Amino acid sequence: MDISHIRNFSIIAHIDHGKSTLADRLLEATHTIEARELVHDQLLDAMDLEQERGITIKSHPVRMKYTASDGEEYELNLIDTPGHVDFAYEVSRALSSCEGAVLVLDATQGVQAQTVANVNLALRHDLTIIPVINKIDLPAADLNLCCDQLEEILAIPREETLPVSAKEGTGIPELLEAIVQRIPPPRAPETEAAAALVFDSIYDAYRGVVIYVRMFSGSLRRGDRMRLFSTGLESEIKEVGVFTPEMKAADELSAGSVGYIIPNIKSPSDARIGDTVTDVKKPCAEPLPGFQEIKPMVFSGIYPIDTADYEQLKFSMAKLQLNDAAFVYQAETSAALGFGCRCGFLGLLHMEIIQERLRREYNMDIIATYPSVIYHVYMKNGEMKNVDNPVFLPDPSEIDRIEEPVILARLMAPSNYIGDIMNLVMNKRGVCVNTESVDAGHVIITARLPMHEILIDFHDRLKSITRGYGSMDYEPAGYQAEKLVKLDILVNGEPVDAFASIVHTDQAYSRGRLLSERLANVIPQQMFQIAIQAAVGGKVIARETVRQLRKNVLAKCYGGDITRKRKLLEKQKEGKKRMKQIGQVNIPQEAFIAVLKNNDDEGRR
Repeated sequence: MDISHIRNFSIIAHIDHGKSTLADRLLEATHTIEARELVHDQLLDAMDLEQERGITIKSHPVRMKYTASDGEEYELNLIDTPGHVDFAYEVSRALSSCEGAVLVLDATQGVQAQTVANVNLALRHDLTIIPVINKIDLPAADLNLCCDQLEEILAIPREETLPVSAKEGTGIPELLEAIVQRIPPPRAPETEAAAALVFDSIYDAYRGVVIYVRMFSGSLRRGDRMRLFSTGLESEIKEVGVFTPEMKAADELSAGSVGYIIPNIKSPSDARIGDTVTDVKKPCAEPLPGFQEIKPMVFSGIYPIDTADYEQLKFSMAKLQLNDAAFVYQAETSAALGFGCRCGFLGLLHMEIIQERLRREYNMDIIATYPSVIYHVYMKNGEMKNVDNPVFLPDPSEIDRIEEPVILARLMAPSNYIGDIMNLVMNKRGVCVNTESVDAGHVIITARLPMHEILIDFHDRLKSITRGYGSMDYEPAGYQAEKLVKLDILVNGEPVDAFASIVHTDQAYSRGRLLSERLANVIPQQMFQIAIQAAVGGKVIARETVRQLRKNVLAKCYGGDITRKRKLLEKQKEGKKRMKQIGQVNIPQEAFIAVLKNNDDEGRR
């Protein structure tokens, strides 16, 4: 098709503002898929996890054919994007492949924190934005409020907004016309050299690596030899095609179009999202801009419950990394948990999704350690070390200072919750930097918070205190020095590395006591007494005791002198003391799972 008749666009929005439902209506209106073929709502959310949680995790491309009011047929390439802050990298890659974006607002909620972040991301990519106010059929819809917020917060004129009900299909024809009229076609290429941006990829068990691309110049066909810029790897193309929304083979992919390439690549690690694909015969001079290695924010150890599954876990992670470029991992060992992997994630939801996908899609029985962030540890000799695992923290006598990562969070909520939000920020060692009134009823609070403090329950507690109306978005804001210490958990005098964590000195006692109590409840009794201690730098700050199992040695004494009973009890006492010196405590796997999985209660104490 002529490049002037191609429109590439994404749908961006806050979580649960209806972008996946809107995508369904666009597919139906363009007859890409008939209503009877719609096997479930949010058709592009293909994963079970996406349907269960009601969120988009992966970007999904689809090609639609649309005959506009001018009688011309247009090719519309939609790339559906996630809404959560943890998947901002997915959104960024999708926007790099487009010329426009449909911004969806919930008519009952208006502009939210992630709405602002996604609009700023789209503007950085120089995209044309079409604002859409969704859910206008609901009784609580307030179009005037949404238009006011668009003008005041995002500087988008209310005349450009389109009222839509994705559930009932109201306003969909007007939206399709606006996409054709307002979003510019792809630029005509200046060269015939092939250049395609990899914005996603998956691993197919039968066909190997499948690369999702947007062609910027030239063309690629089946049988051509392609080259990946980042690795220099060359391969023959086995198939090219488009999404309708299923994969459908095509003759070629030309400039401006979106589709997929199946090269002769079997290793998942060879394809990188953000890379440039070119033709070996007609190569482009330089890669397309925008490729960068993503830096994870949160780290956690993932181990198989059965150590025999370690190799299977590594292979599963390699396939998962191909589908999610923001997920990184490397092998590590733990004295308590055996062989496993140290994994990096963009946030806590990202970590939950990866763990759940490993369990469901790859049938892995896994356990995850307490999440941590990257600390900058400055030694007294002037050296600086990056520490993402508490086990590798140097001796306190050699440390000059420890710096932890800080984020700049934007919290948006109704004005009457401002006091509760400020208390939550202060409880998490944060500082409120700025407060800005959005309109008569809403406020945006900008706060600096330690990254470690928002990992476990910050978002849940924000939703709780604002009755579900609060939303947040955050971005990295450098590092700051704090009084941080390593908290060790000792069982029978032996430190257990799986429970080690880096905490602020003010929280060391409460966290140490909490972990000690939990362990005391789940470690089974032994024939000798077990001490469970929380220690900071060799000093014990909390202790719990697992009582010993006691055999009744007096059962055979029927009456008689009391000295005989005392003698038996003293003999038992001596035996228990010797047993404790040589006894080893085997911590059951259930204990690790119980302690590491129940961290949500910590913040509510």
